[in-house]
Amino acid sequence: MAKELLVPDNLLYTREHEWVLLLQNGNARVGITDYAQHELGDIVHVEMPEVEKRLEKGDTAAEIESVKSVASVYAPVTGTVVACNESLDPADVNGNPYDKGWLFEMSCDTTDGLLNPTEYRGIIS
Repeated sequence: MAKELLVPDNLLYTREHEWVLLLQNGNARVGITDYAQHELGDIVHVEMPEVEKRLEKGDTAAEIESVKSVASVYAPVTGTVVACNESLDPADVNGNPYDKGWLFEMSCDTTDGLLNPTEYRGIIS
């Protein structure tokens, strides 16, 4: 039986398999989904965006290197990078993508175009 992929109900998602947690301060915490990490395989390196870098929705924000390939992480919203997960261990992206495996935080003016959990489950099923 295949592993059931986690899609937490408290997050928003992109078609490119990023997740977004809206923080109380209005910023968006970003990571890759369980589906994405499963498809990539063992992650060995993460190249983070620069803090204070302005990103348009869809811009390449980070790169993830796995034993299989290198994949881009796209900005799910338009905004400015305000923090990176400096304590990130690449293994956390595989083992705990929704908690310790977050990648960066950015300002967020709107969540237009993001998917709710039900919509995202429809894409990956």
